[in-house]
Amino acid sequence: MSKATAATKKGDGAAPAVAGKRRVIICAGTGCVSTGALKVYDAFMRELKKRALNFDVILKPESENLHLSKSGCQGFCQMGPLVTIVPDDIFYTKVSADDVEEIVEKTLLKGEVVEWLLYNDPGTKQFCRGTQDIPFYQRQMRYVLKECGLIDPEDLNEYISHKGYEAAKKAFLSMTPEAVCNEITASGLRGRGGGGFPTGRKWDAARIQPAAKKYVICNGDEGDPGAFMDRSVMEGNPHSVIEGVMIAARAIGADEAYMYVRAEYPLAVKRMYKAVADAEAAGILGHNAFESGMKMKCIVMEGAGAFVCGEETALIASIEGMRGMPVPKPPFPAQSGLWGKPTVINNVETLAQVPRILLDGAEEYRKIGTATSPGTKTFALTGHVVNTGLIEVPFGTTLGEIVLNIGGGVTDDQGKKTKDIFKAVQIGGPSGGCLTPEMLDLPLDFDSLRTVGAMVGSGGLVVMNQKTCMVSVARFFMEFTQRESCGKCVLCREGTRQLLSLLDDVIEGRATPATLSLMEQLGRAVQKGSLCGLGKTAPNPVLSTLKYFRHEYESHVNDKHCLTGRCKVLAKPLINAVKCKGCAMCVTVCPVGAITGAKKLPHKLNQEACIKCGACTAKCKFNAIEGI
Repeated sequence: MSKATAATKKGDGAAPAVAGKRRVIICAGTGCVSTGALKVYDAFMRELKKRALNFDVILKPESENLHLSKSGCQGFCQMGPLVTIVPDDIFYTKVSADDVEEIVEKTLLKGEVVEWLLYNDPGTKQFCRGTQDIPFYQRQMRYVLKECGLIDPEDLNEYISHKGYEAAKKAFLSMTPEAVCNEITASGLRGRGGGGFPTGRKWDAARIQPAAKKYVICNGDEGDPGAFMDRSVMEGNPHSVIEGVMIAARAIGADEAYMYVRAEYPLAVKRMYKAVADAEAAGILGHNAFESGMKMKCIVMEGAGAFVCGEETALIASIEGMRGMPVPKPPFPAQSGLWGKPTVINNVETLAQVPRILLDGAEEYRKIGTATSPGTKTFALTGHVVNTGLIEVPFGTTLGEIVLNIGGGVTDDQGKKTKDIFKAVQIGGPSGGCLTPEMLDLPLDFDSLRTVGAMVGSGGLVVMNQKTCMVSVARFFMEFTQRESCGKCVLCREGTRQLLSLLDDVIEGRATPATLSLMEQLGRAVQKGSLCGLGKTAPNPVLSTLKYFRHEYESHVNDKHCLTGRCKVLAKPLINAVKCKGCAMCVTVCPVGAITGAKKLPHKLNQEACIKCGACTAKCKFNAIEGI
């Protein structure tokens, strides 16, 4: 019996025991690590040793000791570091190393709850003992992320105890490649990288190719601003990605796979390397996977961080050692991909869905989501919203449900929740578009988003309040795509550059009404004439903001005024008479004498004379000077 077979058999009986074991789980995703989670973990180690308490740091199903472990991202990033205690179902937030002694004393030894470390729901003003009491979690459906905040991502036995690698074993030992493709096709799984192409069809196209050598590529080169879904899956459950890759390889007849991970994700890179090494040591990967007689090799490769390498053919070029630049299709990678061989490329989240589909069945999977977009989608929720972090919901969940309920509502610039200030959501990053308050009832799925000129993209959701300048937002994303263009095709290379220049004209007061028409014409030309998805979607933020927020553009162009005051050149500085105390500190620092007024009376600012240097705002203690 191989190590892999023994491990999976051991896991079958281990799950109930593991479920009942008392555990302290410290979230060790990137967000919590950045706020001190590893110091919290070390503090628990010291405190447990000091009190001579028996504990394990790796899974031992037969042991009755307390299990101290790290996990991947638990989602509620802004409240980290997070500590979960099971089966007590206690969820502590913003834990520091100094809090550990009290947690051990009260919770682990006396069974009491440290109330002040619980999440305090701002809506009900109640402390929430566990995640089931927190609205942020209540309204989600964690499918791909189910184990991410629970198991130790660096412990293979933990993954196996949760039926890990059973689906891959089933695919290798009792299913034909055609049967695997048919099951994935029947599930309706669509690519989570943005395009939404049916995964089963892609696999089957590679399966029927007669080539003796084929490849699978896992695209972990997530580069959208504000997106961290794939990173969190690789950090929190790397073995689920490897298992998905193995199933894809079995489906098309491949024996080699590349795990292409963005180098800027050091924790994901580290854990993917370890997961591959552990799977090889267990006999899951190697020359005789699951004693099937079939070879399965996985190679982790670090990407250089080019956004364009999210495109399939550019990614292939990068792996082959060339500059990441797309090539025309057809032939498609399923026909001629890596080194001219049939190749299937899927992103991290797509592959992580696959094992559960094979275990639960396509029919069960189709019960989640919508008829044309089955399953769940992870989103990175950021911006002006009460609850930021990583969420997962079924396709078809409305925008309002995510922003107002899971997200907890929209905040002002000081982070305080305020009514009626929701302005827009940018979905899909540079490739997506803007959603407005009129779309709060819009179900988020591949097809409904296309009807409003947007797309799911990789899953970034940036919430914006009324103080956000939509012209500046469009410029931010255009600057990103222009910088990331590989430069191969003229329309993308020069078109994005010219769009960025036109946006600068709008923001800096040089634009005319003809500028807006020119932007629309140029945007549509770039969409039609660009070679790859980066260029074809690059104008989306500009075109969608022009469509839904044209009045803001017209104010910049016609009135030379930014309605939000964010565009410094067009801002109209003034002194708020209510806030001004007449201290005259601003008068003393103004280099051009633009501020006048008697002491202890509200001052006045001459907008024509003001050079907007900011000296007065820096000196004013009452925040009375606005528009600079």
